[in-house]
Amino acid sequence: MALQDPHPPHDTAPPPRNLRRIALIAVMAAIAIAAFGILQRRSHEAEVTQWTQEQAIPTVAVISPRAGAATQRLVLPGTVQAWYEAPIYARVPGYLKNWNFDYGAHVKKGDVLAEIETPDLDAQLMAAQAKLNSARAVVKVREAEEQFAQSTYQRWRDSPKGVVSVQEQESKQADYNSAKARLSSATAEVAVDQGDVDRLSTMANFKNITAPFDGVVTARETDIGALINAGSGTGGGSGPELFKVADIHMMRVYVQVPQQLSAGIKAGLQAELHLPQYPNKTFKATVATTSSSINTSARTLLVELHADNPDGELQPGAYAQVDFELPTDPNVVRVPTSALVFRERGTEVAMLGPGDTIELRAIKLGRNLGTEIEVLQGLTLSDRLVNSPPDSLATGDKVRVAGAPAAGSGTEGHPSKAGDEDMAAPPVSKPR
Repeated sequence: MALQDPHPPHDTAPPPRNLRRIALIAVMAAIAIAAFGILQRRSHEAEVTQWTQEQAIPTVAVISPRAGAATQRLVLPGTVQAWYEAPIYARVPGYLKNWNFDYGAHVKKGDVLAEIETPDLDAQLMAAQAKLNSARAVVKVREAEEQFAQSTYQRWRDSPKGVVSVQEQESKQADYNSAKARLSSATAEVAVDQGDVDRLSTMANFKNITAPFDGVVTARETDIGALINAGSGTGGGSGPELFKVADIHMMRVYVQVPQQLSAGIKAGLQAELHLPQYPNKTFKATVATTSSSINTSARTLLVELHADNPDGELQPGAYAQVDFELPTDPNVVRVPTSALVFRERGTEVAMLGPGDTIELRAIKLGRNLGTEIEVLQGLTLSDRLVNSPPDSLATGDKVRVAGAPAAGSGTEGHPSKAGDEDMAAPPVSKPR
């Protein structure tokens, strides 16, 4: 018979109640871990969403308008002309006998520039003089006849009655009247012949070509022995220009000013002349008058300036660069052309308002200065503008100013560079 073990072995398995407790604790731990993971994921998703929204806010550069210049500089091409300039033509035909002044010579009014030999005119003058002398001789004969007829008529008229007949008196009166008529005709012929002589004598005076005023001979287009035709060069068979004389003690400068800039051009406005042959010299000129009319072809205003020329350095026909200083509106400001926004409502600029929000404002433009443009209305010097605004920018949009510290970044006093935010990485969850 086997002996019973006084110390039976103990059962090591936990009771059912302990197993349930352990299982419940494990389930609760799993639920807590899952809940914590979900909450952490949602937090990370919120951070990613916030980062994405922040990255969607454009970063812009902000500028301020600049004050316009006190004066507006306007440089335009001009043409220098003499105070007076006259082309000189022959008044009588012939051959050039001699000339006394060449181009570049300074002459006085009345100086004989050249002399023309006129054989045809001389022959006509001699014939007219001979005809006049003949007519004068005829007048003398007619005067004697008239005096004789008059005295005869008076004797017959004053004779006692019955000595001469009435018929004879009337005959003597008719002879007297006829003699007076012949004298009148001869006198008229003398007047006509005298007119021809005077006309030809006057023409003969034009054999000497004289200077019309004090000046400089700027052209000589003839030489000794050349055939000279009378005329002004505008008709068939008329003669060419022989000389040109210019008065250059003062010069006229003509400038075509664009219509848009013509309002500031007034009589008395000062200007400077720059000529290519004198690169280091400036000439003063003054606006004398304008045409008071806009050229319909070029839409320009013709402006005349006067410039003293004591040394004769300004030459007729020269090109000059005319430099005006026009007064400007003190309310005009300048902005870069890159700050402009072109929309269907016209030209606008993107203003930076409170809270770094955008306001699109319409402006009125003035002159285009190349990289800058004038704004006549719509801006002040205190305004802040977005430079090179994105095409998608609209009123009410929020922007980030380049160089300003990001909110909550903890980098106050250390402004970030433009574009640093765009290159930042999204937040990443760290394992716990």
